[in-house]
Amino acid sequence: MRSGYLNSKVCCECGLDEKIKMRKSKTIALAPLTAADSPSLWAWINDREQVLSNSAYKPVGEVQQQDWFAAIQNRSDVVFFAIRLIETDRLVGTCQLHSINTIHRSAELQIRLGDPADRGQGYGTEAVKLLLEFAFADLNLHRVYLHVFARNEPAIAVYEKAGFIREGTLRRAAFINGEYIDVVVMAILRDEYDHQ
Repeated sequence: MRSGYLNSKVCCECGLDEKIKMRKSKTIALAPLTAADSPSLWAWINDREQVLSNSAYKPVGEVQQQDWFAAIQNRSDVVFFAIRLIETDRLVGTCQLHSINTIHRSAELQIRLGDPADRGQGYGTEAVKLLLEFAFADLNLHRVYLHVFARNEPAIAVYEKAGFIREGTLRRAAFINGEYIDVVVMAILRDEYDHQ
């Protein structure tokens, strides 16, 4: 079932007109980031244990975070969304397509749920599906790919559920928490998405 665009009404917490929310499912919506989201993003990127599930850890200062937040919104090769709960508008994570290549019609997908309590609720799966819908229907992409740590089995399960196929393994490609670990490359093509 394909999601729809939201009807016009003002959200309860963030005050955004729901027309600017890009896509929605029954429980979540993809929406633009707002300045009010920056403190949550800063807290999440500085939570070492959470960061290590998908990246190397490096503390980020408040000024660095503000500079990044301003810069990310001006990049033409990135589309960045807040993931919000429909009922409350609470920010539960972010997702993005980056390295968008208009010649090859490809992009890399990344997603992060900020609070561990929000994992296992289906929000990640729904967000990935909505982001793929945006990638193929709105950006006319041909291929969406991602990199995921081989030991991050819950994330791999989410991606497989959304239709991603394992393309290979980059052996000992990431140095995380004192050890080299494998990175799995996964992708989904437009025709594979269309036939789900």
